[in-house]
Amino acid sequence: MVAEPEPELPWTDPREEIEHSVLLPTGRLAPRRFANRAEAEAWARPEEGEQVVSYNTVCECEM
Repeated sequence: MVAEPEPELPWTDPREEIEHSVLLPTGRLAPRRFANRAEAEAWARPEEGEQVVSYNTVCECEM
């Protein structure tokens, strides 16, 4: 039995692999994922010191 080759994934520019999260007052990121910045902003509670942050998933650097 011959294994079928896996389909190629489309190339994405690593500079565009951006994630959004919520930085908690403790300095940790929220323990969940957000589909986009708007979802993170809706979940965040800025009055309690939470901040929405964006970062590149490849280098994990702040955007």
